[in-house]
Amino acid sequence: MKAVTYTTFGDAADVLQLQNMPLQTPGPGEVTVDLAFSGVNPSDIKARAGSRPGITKPPFPVIIPHSDGSGVISAVGAGVPASRIGQRVWIWNGQWKRAFGTAATQIALPEAQAVQMPDPVSLETGAVLGIPGLTACHAVFSGGDPIDQTILIHGGAGTVGYLAVQLAKWAGASVIATASPRDFERVCDAGADFVIDYSADDLADQILDANKGQTVGRIIDVEFGQNVETNTTVISENGRINAYGSAQHMTPILPFYPLMFKAVTLEVVLIYLLPGNARATAIETLHAALVDGALVCPIQKVLPLRDCARAHDLVQAGNRTGAVLIETI
Repeated sequence: MKAVTYTTFGDAADVLQLQNMPLQTPGPGEVTVDLAFSGVNPSDIKARAGSRPGITKPPFPVIIPHSDGSGVISAVGAGVPASRIGQRVWIWNGQWKRAFGTAATQIALPEAQAVQMPDPVSLETGAVLGIPGLTACHAVFSGGDPIDQTILIHGGAGTVGYLAVQLAKWAGASVIATASPRDFERVCDAGADFVIDYSADDLADQILDANKGQTVGRIIDVEFGQNVETNTTVISENGRINAYGSAQHMTPILPFYPLMFKAVTLEVVLIYLLPGNARATAIETLHAALVDGALVCPIQKVLPLRDCARAHDLVQAGNRTGAVLIETI
């Protein structure tokens, strides 16, 4: 099979290389998936660059990057029903604590990590569901059904934020989103009731005004450290903050007493470690939204396997309007 690999940390163009590797044979409880698309996420960039805290060298001698992907099951290992052969599937945690991810023409992994896709869902969309889709879905629903609640979604134009806006509206919530002014129209098209400039000096006041002077019950945040003071001001008593990122301020100062005296629940979301029951619920909910036509996963660019380094550079540059995929066929 063909695969993109790296053996050392560094810039994408310097360390990523395309090579031939042995075909992936499924072990007991595993399936082999002939991949069609591999999704590229910021976490893949951080892993390849060596920027994860406390990790100074690659954990495996040879690594095939990327955790997200989609394709068709071509073989099954012992204990897996032969009826799974031919299923269209999407992948989660393809390269989490494993050497070989989805930037290849094949992957073998535990069968639970290859999720059968609903018929109307494209393989391109499937390659977006593992990290962005599950993160957005869990962040919206982990506090219970948000119907008739107001949800503040910071970073509504990002891949996760854009999906979260759609899912929240599908669930019957009112949505206030923050974004750059250049993305206002796009976030409104996703369903946001109000979109506010994330860099506004009076951001908290604008959020409260958008909610008719009332605090908000839930917040989904891509930049927890940057927004912690604003969130503390606008969150309701017994409110909930689900934070899945804090790249701008990795060691924020937490205003503990103001949050405590509102009895705020803070959940730090890392979708790789989602417990099995919570993951199953998120998968079921994602599929329902997709089948209902309520969720669109924008794709900005699809590049061939040989251009994996370019795909990494596009994701690292940010300011995207959709996911970046590698076509692995």
